[in-house]
Amino acid sequence: MSKEKVLALLQKHVGKERGIRVDSIATLLGMPERLVRIRITELREEGIAICATPVTGYFIAASPDEIEEVCQFLHSRAMHSLHLVSRLRKIPLPDLLGQLHLKT
Repeated sequence: MSKEKVLALLQKHVGKERGIRVDSIATLLGMPERLVRIRITELREEGIAICATPVTGYFIAASPDEIEEVCQFLHSRAMHSLHLVSRLRKIPLPDLLGQLHLKT
């Protein structure tokens, strides 16, 4: 299933109040949820402002404020994951973050 079909569907869902859940996208397009997520990632990598949170579902940003809100959500989620990594590795988060900048 093409990313163009995913984009065409999402173009009907502009703004967070018009978000659509991944299971609904998958049902409407007849494709697995995992493939929907892959296609959305591809579209995002092309610069399409597809936003999502567990509350809103997927939507195309209608404003810079919506993009900022989702970026803050993603940052918070990423920092939480990094905190868990630091706990599992038993190293302070600042040390882990410093290591992320080292060339390997």
